[in-house]
Order: sequence, then structure tokens, then C-alpha cells
Amino acid sequence: MTRPDVAVLDPRRDPEPAEWAELRAAAGAHAPWAYDLLACESRHAPCPTLLAMCTVGGRPVAALAASLVRGPLGVRLLEVHNPWLSGLPGWLFADDVDRPTRRHLLRRMERELCRAAGPLCAGLLYRYLSAESLPLVSGFGRVVRESVGVAVLENTFSTVDDWVSSLARSRRHSVRGQRRKVERDPDLVVRFGPARDDLDGAELAALVNRHRARLGTPAFDNRGPVAGAYLHELVRRDDVLTLTYHDAQGRLLAFADLLDHPELPIYQHWAALHRDEGGRAHLYFDSYARLLAHVVDSHRKGFSAGRGMLELKSSLGFASRRMWLAAVPRPVAG
Repeated sequence: MTRPDVAVLDPRRDPEPAEWAELRAAAGAHAPWAYDLLACESRHAPCPTLLAMCTVGGRPVAALAASLVRGPLGVRLLEVHNPWLSGLPGWLFADDVDRPTRRHLLRRMERELCRAAGPLCAGLLYRYLSAESLPLVSGFGRVVRESVGVAVLENTFSTVDDWVSSLARSRRHSVRGQRRKVERDPDLVVRFGPARDDLDGAELAALVNRHRARLGTPAFDNRGPVAGAYLHELVRRDDVLTLTYHDAQGRLLAFADLLDHPELPIYQHWAALHRDEGGRAHLYFDSYARLLAHVVDSHRKGFSAGRGMLELKSSLGFASRRMWLAAVPRPVAG
């Protein structure tokens, strides 16, 4: 193949390449791969994002996203992932790039990212690797370990009621009961749709960050708080649907957002007021029913609910797909 050209970009400072939108479209990427969102997230993150972009003959064919994590004594680690896109690897490939070529391009992008990270770069850590993607980054000197799985529901339903009917009896009754509570609550205003320009990102971020703090930060999670500016831009996109629950006085009680996609929409954020703060206990399962209604009505192939709480998500019909991570020491990168 023609020798690929690789450029390393810092979205905080570097303008969007002319080819980026073309690559996103060719790879069928979810919303968080939009360059303006990557730039916004990186500007507010404790670990900024670096992007390696690969072109062949001037055509964009691949990209690799990595968070630059600074450790003791100036040591740096490149965590390969899109920070707010859980369960999918941190790369894009044009759909016509074959697997041997993908492996070759990944090695080139690894090498250039390590160079950009400097002489104290210890290497790369790939997150969110499926069984299918694992061979692309495994090999001599590379350490592979199983990680937390991701919850995915295959869409075989004609209606949301079909989905509810497929659940075990106890969960089926609880979901139906909680949906009825929402429908009958006169003090609850529910809105769901794309391009929500009625929402304030700072308010959404405050709710998410309180919710995350209450649950505790997962081990080895180097992400900082979600930035209000990031959510402000995210929920205004046509390919992101946001579900909100307000009380009659206009107070935000809970929200969820769905990263829409022709094949696999992703349930990204969920945050709610605690009951001690005036929140409602029965909104979480209702949110699944409303997001799944879009998945079913739009004839999507599946629905991802991300990582964590896999037992609870299993009770909602989601299967756990195994995931791995791979550590690549600097001497073997590229």
C-alpha cells in the first residue's frame, strides 16, 4: 500500500482538518467523535486528548484518540479511548480498510503518538477492546487483560411493550409499575428529543457530577468532572436525543442522553437528584423504556447501555459482551 501519512493533532489548539468530517462519515462514528466536541472536552479535561490522523494518498483512512495521562516524575501514559464513549475502542477506520491494513495503520499511529507525548512516555493503554478488535493490538510484548464488559441489547422487538413482556416476571412488573407512576404524576414534565436548545449545559453537568460523586469514581478512571460547555454542545446536536424530567416548577429532576446511530445507539449519561434532594425513585427504568422506544421505532440493530451495573442491566434484557484492555510498553509501540 502507499505509505500512510500520520499527523498528530491537539484539538485544544489545532483547527479541524478538512478531512475530519469525511473520515467520521466513512467510519460511521458516534457524536463524541465530532471534532468540536473533542476540542471542547479536551480543553476542560485534566488529561487532554491527542489525535493521530492517518491519510493515504490524501484520503483520510484512520484516527486514534488518546488521553495524555501525567504520572509521577513526569512519566506519561497514552490511554487510547474517546473519553465519553464507553464500550467502543478509541479508533476510527474508513469502512473499506481491511484488517491487515488496520493493524499496520495502528502501529504507525502508536509510534507517532508516543513521539508526540515525549521521551518520558511509558506507552499506551487500549481500553474497550472487543474480542473482534483485540487481535489488532495484541502481539509480542503487549499485555492483555480482561476488563469490565459492556451491556448490549439486541433489538428484536416490534414495540416497547414487546420488550417489557420479554423480561422476567419481577422486573416486568416493576418496569410497568414505574412507567405508570411517571404517566400519572401530575407534578412531572417529561420531554425527549434531539437538538435540545432549551437546556443549560451547566445545570446538566452539575447534576451529572453530583450523581457521579455519590456513586464514587471507578478505579483507574482518569477523567475529570463532565464540563458544562461539553454537555451544552452535545445536547444541541441532531444525532443526540435528550430525555429530561422536570417538576411543575421547572426544577430538573433527572436526565438521560442517547447517542443516536444507524446501528448501535448508546445510552451515555444518566443523572438524577437523590430522593433526599426531592428526586423521584422511579425514573431510571422509565428512561430505558423511552430511549428504547426510539431504538425500536427507528429499527436500530441494537442498544448499548455502556459498562457497569451489568447485573441490573441483565434484568432489563441486556447481554454482557466481554471486553479487554491491552498495555503496549513504549519499546514495542509501533
